[in-house]
Amino acid sequence: MTADPLDPILRALDRPRAPSSDHDLNPDTVLPEGRKLRPAGVLVPIELTPTGPRLWLTKRSSSLKHHPGQVAFPGGKQDEGDADIVATALREASEEIGLHPDNVEVLGSWSSHETVTSFLMTPVLARVRAPFSPVPEAGEVEEVFSVPLAHVLDAARFGVQYRRWRGARRYYYAVPYGPYYIWGATARILRSLADAAET
Repeated sequence: MTADPLDPILRALDRPRAPSSDHDLNPDTVLPEGRKLRPAGVLVPIELTPTGPRLWLTKRSSSLKHHPGQVAFPGGKQDEGDADIVATALREASEEIGLHPDNVEVLGSWSSHETVTSFLMTPVLARVRAPFSPVPEAGEVEEVFSVPLAHVLDAARFGVQYRRWRGARRYYYAVPYGPYYIWGATARILRSLADAAET
């Protein structure tokens, strides 16, 4: 019997894990008491290709208010009409990259991630059922691209870097791939996935 190429992901979903945060590498950060986090859902869509599993990501438009020009999972804030956070992730992926929910097999939800912009983001891991041609959402998505899943499941490929933010050094994970600089919340979530998949 042929092994499922996504077995490392499926095994990782069965393991206990803690939530993550943009503050993980910045322990001196003082968070305001009573802060309110806005729920958001992102899809982590993995397509099986002849060369192996590949993860679809977006490069956000440079004109956006939040995280302009950054590499991100397709997703966004939860709307009142969404049945749950999985529905949010599926809706946003359909809108942002043209991935129809019928072409998605949801594998499970990953640990929540708190961002510096006060979102509580829930990654939804999914298998793309059949090949599809991405359609970037005009005005929001500059580019849709894929990376080998093996690249982002290799913890050794991640590094810790920093930028100046509000007058202080802000440390974050980064896992570059070719011309794409994958960092911040996206890299943090992928690092937690890589750690769980290797355990």
